[in-house]
Amino acid sequence: MKVERNHRISCSMPSIYLISAVQFHRRFRSTVIQAGRKYPNLDECYQKNSSKFWDNFYKLHKNKFFKDRHYLEKDWGQYFSDDAHSPNGKVVLEVGCGAGNTIFPLVAAYPKIYVQACDISPHAVALVKSHLEFREDRVNAFVCDVTADNLLKRINPSSVDVITLIFMLSAVSPYKMPGILQNIKRVLKPDGYVLLRDYAVGDFAQVMLEAKNQMIGESFYVRGDGTLASKL
Repeated sequence: MKVERNHRISCSMPSIYLISAVQFHRRFRSTVIQAGRKYPNLDECYQKNSSKFWDNFYKLHKNKFFKDRHYLEKDWGQYFSDDAHSPNGKVVLEVGCGAGNTIFPLVAAYPKIYVQACDISPHAVALVKSHLEFREDRVNAFVCDVTADNLLKRINPSSVDVITLIFMLSAVSPYKMPGILQNIKRVLKPDGYVLLRDYAVGDFAQVMLEAKNQMIGESFYVRGDGTLASKL
């Protein structure tokens, strides 16, 4: 399994999400109390409720928050293009597909490509399926929590040429990351690639979260909307 990294060195988040942990607990006090009784550790609490928080995120922002990633063709085009091993087109797994900002630029740029796309948020997957360019013969979108759900239940073993993790690993607890890598390895071809782009230590967004006292675990933070961020 080969990994290509592309760290985003500078990234800011809207200030609306940079409220303190204290403010967040006040805003969602009843939810936090109930969750806290079940999950004594805050990082476990937020991780267990990630689906709910990301669902609320996509219900609010729909497909307007993130821009389409047209830069992928320029930066990683060699991995998505047909080759001698995949003359009929590559199979790509997009983990944490969101509203489809990676999916649809890829299917537009590569006519033979087939995308398996999963996300923890049912509403995000619904947004993908409602997209004007969605076609079932090009995209299979499904709900999956890759920290807990076995991808082999949805995808054949060793069948994927390229797996993309774009600002996805930073959205889970650092302790969950090794399990995610083991999960995706099951469906990746022996000569396949994992393409990674994410926040790095020192990114502005992460520094701001730390300055606002929003740390809930080692290198692990919560934003004002309940979604998570960690440093890689």
